[in-house]
Amino acid sequence: MTSPREVRAARRRRLAPEAGRSNALHPGAWWLWALGLATAASRTTNPLLIGLLIGVAGYVVAARRTSAPWARAYGAFVKIALLVIGIRLVFAVFLGSPIPGTHLIVTLPEVPLPDWAQGVRIGGRVTAEGVVFALYDGVRLAGLLICVGAANALASPARLLKSLPGALYEAGVAVVVAMTFAPNLIADVQRLRAARRLRGRPDRGVRGLLQVGLPVLEGALERSVALAAAMDARGFGRTAAVPARVRRTTAALTLGGLIGVCAGTYGLLTADGGTYGLPVLGAGLAAALGGLRLGGRRAVRTRYRPDVWGVRAWLVAGSGAAVAALMIVASSSGASELHPGVVPLVAPELPLWPAAAILIGLLPAFVAPVPPPAQAPVPRPSRAAAEEQSP
Repeated sequence: MTSPREVRAARRRRLAPEAGRSNALHPGAWWLWALGLATAASRTTNPLLIGLLIGVAGYVVAARRTSAPWARAYGAFVKIALLVIGIRLVFAVFLGSPIPGTHLIVTLPEVPLPDWAQGVRIGGRVTAEGVVFALYDGVRLAGLLICVGAANALASPARLLKSLPGALYEAGVAVVVAMTFAPNLIADVQRLRAARRLRGRPDRGVRGLLQVGLPVLEGALERSVALAAAMDARGFGRTAAVPARVRRTTAALTLGGLIGVCAGTYGLLTADGGTYGLPVLGAGLAAALGGLRLGGRRAVRTRYRPDVWGVRAWLVAGSGAAVAALMIVASSSGASELHPGVVPLVAPELPLWPAAAILIGLLPAFVAPVPPPAQAPVPRPSRAAAEEQSP
């Protein structure tokens, strides 16, 4: 007879099985989920809601990231986000803020500027309203960075490149190489700093940074050369013979589709273009997709075990889209809690139903496949132990 604990474990395995090659989540689903959270973060300046978004992204990353090198980039994105908040506050203090305020914090010495620099000042009055406004703005930008960092930590860049259409494959290679550079750079820095600590050498400060930076750059150059050699050996860059009329049709559809997307988006954003904006946007997207489909004929490549967009991928991507859509609806309805006022200075409030909408973003932590546990490295015997075991 099975115990209640075993029954609960079996239910969890059915809901989120262990990730394998056959049921791995599509990397595009992770990016759509993260972009949905980033869109929601861009629609509000309420630090409570943005903090909730950051908490949702962090929980999903902690629950579903693997031990791959790119998964370690999330901590670096969090540090960059904190640095952005600090820079935004420094600019508000020393360069002033457009927000008037009555709660004076300090008065800095003001640098006199010429007449042509009207509206710009260095130093002067620093008010609590201006600092809080800068803090809200910096927190929103930090939320965007952390959401993008969550996508980098969860989605495999190589699998994402494999899923791109043939027409975007060459451009996708450059994007993927750029995306993988930062995680590999962080992994190299951590490895070299650990090696220097084991040798009793300094790994902090300017001296440690200079002594670590050169090996890291050499490693990045070696990886780039190795990647170029591997791509050349696999025949990357080969193109198929395409008739001239197909090339002209592809260029016309792609260019016309992009123009249609721009015109349709402009129509949706203006008050007078609401009648034609959506049809023009739909026609532009259809033309652009047709151009990409025809342009894929030039790419000569095969896909080995392509990733399948299954039910779990729909749930993950749909949760991010639902968060974005609900936040856009809340912002369009004029909810004042999404943008707390600073003049007069009031404490931000947590609106209930936008907060509940953000919690939908936790769905990937329960339906996405669980990554397998990282295998611990086999410890190497010490020199003394090896000498004792030797005859």
